[in-house]
Order: sequence, then structure tokens, then C-alpha cells
Amino acid sequence: MSNFIEHCLERVLALQVRLYACQARLADCTDTEALHDLRIALRQLRSLLRPLRGLQAVDALEQGAAVLGRLSGPLRDREVLVAELARMGLAHLAPADEAQRAAGYAAIARSRELAELMALLDGWPANWYEAARQGQLKSVNKRIRRRLQRQQRQLASALRDPEHDRHRLRLLIKRVRYAAETYPAQSRLNKAAQLRLKRAQSALGDWHDHLQWLAQAEAHESLRPCRPLWLQAQLAAERRADDALLALYGDLPSPG
Repeated sequence: MSNFIEHCLERVLALQVRLYACQARLADCTDTEALHDLRIALRQLRSLLRPLRGLQAVDALEQGAAVLGRLSGPLRDREVLVAELARMGLAHLAPADEAQRAAGYAAIARSRELAELMALLDGWPANWYEAARQGQLKSVNKRIRRRLQRQQRQLASALRDPEHDRHRLRLLIKRVRYAAETYPAQSRLNKAAQLRLKRAQSALGDWHDHLQWLAQAEAHESLRPCRPLWLQAQLAAERRADDALLALYGDLPSPG
């Protein structure tokens, strides 16, 4: 148990260091990878903490990471759109210019949400050790294993729903995949299954991106010329996603 307590503490502290570095890079306003790296660190933090929900040392920190993730999402979506337009040789059609994106980076770097998350991370070691002292972590491995199995059953049930919602499936797949990466022993999903989850997530992510870009093309006349190609790509991604989802059936426990 003490090994787990120390290991979890070390992982959170390492992510805190990464978040500080991302904050500095965002404040510089020129690093186009800083926001993406910030969101990866947030996702890894949430994947570590989500199966531990219900512990006082965890809930506020996990919620703080979720709030910052929601705040940074729209700016990341714009980054992805700009990259797609650049790939198409149409970077000049981007609805936001460099100055606006730089202002967005600076706003996140000095945001109240990021400052509050950093304050929570500062208090994490004391709170985590207090939870251990009070005996809250005694059955932590069983708690993690049970919650990961519940996530997998939820995904299995959603996959078998003939009217399944691809948006919800994308969210469930992300949770199951990242949890398996974070807690491989407790998830009991082998590398092949994790690879199939990654493929399904990638196809659903591609589908989701094109869906968003098509909505942007409706809102911004300058993007209308992109619509035929995006619609074709969105339908192709939908087909790839459906094939990838079928491949997952045998990897997950029965929905029960």
C-alpha cells in the first residue's frame, strides 16, 4: 500500500511540474504546442484521479482539472481547425488570426482556473498523506479495479445499443483507454485491446473534428469552400469508426 501511496504522489507532483512549464510557455504566447501539452497533462491527471473519486483528497483536484480542461477546449479546437486549414493550403481562411490566438494563450496562463488548480496541487501531498493516515486508502486497489470494470461494462453496453450515440461512445472509449494506460494491472486490458481502443478513439476523433468543422463552415462564409471535402471525410471517418467499434466487442466484459 505504501508503494502505491508514494507512486501516486510522485505522479501527481511530476504532472504539477509539467503544468508549471506549460503555464510559462503559454504566457510566452508563441509556443503552439503549449496548450496541447497542457491538455495532455490535465487528461493524465484526471485519468489518475477519476477512479479515486469519493476521497476528500481527490475530488477538488479532479474537479479543478476538469474545469481547466473545459476552459481550454475551445481554443484547442481552433488550433486544430487552423492546422487542418494549413494542411489544405488554406491557412488564410482561418476565422482567428495569430494575435487572437496569442491573446487566448495568455488568458489561460493567467486564468483564475489555472491558479486555483495550482493551489490545489500545492496542497495535494498533505491531503494525500492525511487520507492515508485516516485509513481511506486501505482498499484502494479494489476501488480502482471495481470502477474500471464499471467503465468497461458501460462501454460494452453502449456499443451494443443499436441507437448508440457516437459522442458518448467517444467519451467512454477515452475514459476506458486512458484508465487502462494509467492502471494497466487493475484494468486487465491487454496491449492488443488497448490498441483497438486507440484506433476507435482516433476514428471517432476524426469524425468529431469534421463534424465541428462543418458547423464552423455554416457559421463562417469564408470556410464554405471546405465543406464538400469535409463532408466526404466525415462520412469516411464514420465508416472507419463503425468498423473499429465492432472490433471492440470481444475485449470488454459483458454489460451484465
